[in-house]
Amino acid sequence: MSNGQANLNRLTYFVAVVETGSFTGAADRLGITRAVVSQQIARLERDHRTTLLIRSTRRVRTTEAGQAFYYRCALILKEAEDAFGELAETAREPSGTLRLTAPFDYGTGVVVPAITTFAERYPQCQVEAHFSDQTLDLGDGRLDLAIRVGWLTEQHLPARLIGHFEQRLVAGLQWQSRTQGLAAPEALSALPIVANTALRDPTRWHFHHDALTRQSVTMTAPIMLDTTLAVREATLAGAGLAVLPDFVADPDIAAGRLIEVLPDWHLPRGDIHAVFPPARYRPARVRAFVDLLAQPPSP
Repeated sequence: MSNGQANLNRLTYFVAVVETGSFTGAADRLGITRAVVSQQIARLERDHRTTLLIRSTRRVRTTEAGQAFYYRCALILKEAEDAFGELAETAREPSGTLRLTAPFDYGTGVVVPAITTFAERYPQCQVEAHFSDQTLDLGDGRLDLAIRVGWLTEQHLPARLIGHFEQRLVAGLQWQSRTQGLAAPEALSALPIVANTALRDPTRWHFHHDALTRQSVTMTAPIMLDTTLAVREATLAGAGLAVLPDFVADPDIAAGRLIEVLPDWHLPRGDIHAVFPPARYRPARVRAFVDLLAQPPSP
C-alpha cells in the first residue's frame, strides 16, 4: 500500500470515527475490525504530532484541531466520492447514498413517500434523510440536497423550484359555530390564534379575495409555537385558529378533523425549492430524486 493510499484510508477511518462517535461504530460502517481503525488513527496522530480525538469509555469526541481537520477531510472525501460518481455517470443509473434534509412537517408528509418510491425505483441507492425545523448547513459537504419550504434565504446556492403550497386558515371543530358566519378577515381580530413563530410575521395575516380586494388583520395569540406540527396539534385541540400549509392541513380538512375558515379568502402562496451545495458535479441520484419530488401528486 502506497503512502498516499494509506493516508487516504486514514482520512476515511477518521471521518467514520467522528461521524459515528466511536471506533466500534466506524469499524461497523467500514466493514473492518476495531483494531485496524484504532491503529490507523493512532498512526495519524503520531505522524502529525497532534491529538485529534479525546477518548472516553462512552464516546469519542474531537479536539479543536480534530474538528477543523474533520471538516477538511469530509470535504475531501465528498469530492472523491463525486469524482468516482462522475466516472460512473456513463451508466446513467442512480446509485450510492443520497443524503438530504427537509423541514419536519414537509419531510414527514411529502418527502417520506417520495423516498419510498425512490428506493423502490432505484434499488442501488440508499437514502439518509435528516428532518429538522433547523436549517442545516449545506456547506460542510455532508449533504447532497436540502428541501426549503417558504422563503429562500440561500441566494448564493444553486436551487430549483419544485413546487408551491397554499396556506390554509383553519380551526378545530369547536370553533365551527363561531366562524361559519364570518364574511371577511376583518371579523377575525376578536378570535384567538395559535401563532407559528416560524413565520416571518406570525400574528399579521394578509388576505386577498380577488385582484383588487385585500385585507390585513392583526391577531391575538395566547399560544405561540415554533413548529408547524405543534401548531396543528394545538389547533386540533381547540386552542384557536391557525395558518397551516396545505400539505399539513388538507388531510385533516378532508377527514373532518379541521374546518377551513373563510375559504373564499386566500393567504399568500409559498414556494418549495430544492437547494444544492456549491459543487460542480451533481450525482444522478440527486437529479433523479428531485425530478421525482417535482412531479405533480397523483389525483
